Amino acid sequence: MAIKIEMLRSFLTVAEEGNIKDAATRLLRTPSSVSMTLSALEDELGGPLFEQDRKSRLTVLGTYVRDMAEVMIRDHDRGIETIKAFAQSRLGRLHIVAVPSVASRILPPILREFLRRQSGAAVSLVDTDSHQVQQMVVTGEADIGIGGPPPGKLPLSFAPLFEDPFRLVCAVESPLARLPRPLCWQDLLTEDLIVNESARAINAPEYAEMVDKARLMIRNITSLLAMVRANAGVTLLPALACTTLPAGLTALEIETGGVSRVVGLVQRSNSTPSPLATTFVKQLNEQLREVLSHSIGLYPSHVDK
Repeated sequence: MAIKIEMLRSFLTVAEEGNIKDAATRLLRTPSSVSMTLSALEDELGGPLFEQDRKSRLTVLGTYVRDMAEVMIRDHDRGIETIKAFAQSRLGRLHIVAVPSVASRILPPILREFLRRQSGAAVSLVDTDSHQVQQMVVTGEADIGIGGPPPGKLPLSFAPLFEDPFRLVCAVESPLARLPRPLCWQDLLTEDLIVNESARAINAPEYAEMVDKARLMIRNITSLLAMVRANAGVTLLPALACTTLPAGLTALEIETGGVSRVVGLVQRSNSTPSPLATTFVKQLNEQLREVLSHSIGLYPSHVDK
């Protein structure tokens, strides 16, 4: 018969109490069941653990087993507590990857509250474009991604979170900034477009025509805005990315309907999320409406305004 941790726990309690009756009371068991457990343990070990029936003095074997059992039970209990803490989202590391505007505008208050609630958890956050968000989730580098919809060929699920309209970003001295109305595509056809990764979501044929003529493509948002500020061209960015533009730049509304991106939750479709990831997603959905409305008046795509 294998020696079980509860057999050692019963023995250790008897050794501490010095008698079976008090040990049974502490273990919430009957004295006879505790006595049977001790007998089974001694049979398995092949020798007595106590010098006499009163269980007040240990044998040499009993002393050795007591010392080992104290360590084993302590490590066992700590291990079980760690497993429970992980299962209950109180412990673990969560890897999140998100597009820059979400990482900088949406996640800070949500992560602050998440870490407050999950005091034993740790989070790593990477900001990058939607294509890289998808790749990091596919490869397992990230548990959760927040970005644009992935292509159907990837083993990913996508749950829309909100829709974000695009704005035209240009220098404040641009003639476009002086127009007394929202822009239309016709206003932009003669402009030098600087292409960026986030604008891949735009399917308008007029935009495709501008992309075909574009001579500059920049993925890094800081470099992109610096080039626009230097009057090297104009670019289109989601409204969420335009909330804190550098001085000298402005974001203009585009009248053409449907010029927006859908931002959602990207996860692996062929694996079960960790307890910590599940808890984060639940909290994200709880706080998203308030955070979005405070950002630029956006609303989650799964709730009414």
